[in-house]
Amino acid sequence: MTPGENSSQSSLPAGTPGDGEPVFLAVGKLRRPHGVRGEIQMDIYTDFPERLTAGVTVFIGEDHTPILISSSRWHQDSLLVAFRDINDRDEAGTLRNSIVYVRADEIPPLEEGEYYHHELIGLGVKDENGPYLGVITGILETGANDILVVQLENGKEALLPMTDEVVLSIDLMDGMVSVHLLPGLLLDD
Repeated sequence: MTPGENSSQSSLPAGTPGDGEPVFLAVGKLRRPHGVRGEIQMDIYTDFPERLTAGVTVFIGEDHTPILISSSRWHQDSLLVAFRDINDRDEAGTLRNSIVYVRADEIPPLEEGEYYHHELIGLGVKDENGPYLGVITGILETGANDILVVQLENGKEALLPMTDEVVLSIDLMDGMVSVHLLPGLLLDD
């Protein structure tokens, strides 16, 4: 789930949109054509595949070309999608290996206390007793719970489990996550 690169903003890191530009989130990857009528298999990256239905506009590739989904249906472990004006296997094949995006400002809201990963990346992390620890740079998905990857002030990296015992509060408005450090979570200098 990363925004596309904006070549006109050379001073920004790759994947960082400029001010006022939309943020795009990856929801899938197009694989290979299916059949002869323009359908193509899509691996799903989103927890909300039900939103990828006929009439929805998605954005294809790094240039985020808008395209309308004309149909979608499940086939084994992937979603078969067809797009407006893509009418045969060869046309669908030109989209092979493209990432499919949606605009971040168009994603469905989550329940209170739930967060999308992109909302957490870049937030500061502080100990419940006040000291600032660092910045969330990534999230690892595990079977049990997600793990926050935190770039510490001292240049080291810490892995903090996203459990109620460790993550005490998340304040998106202030851009800060308050944590309770269990013994052994952070390495000593």
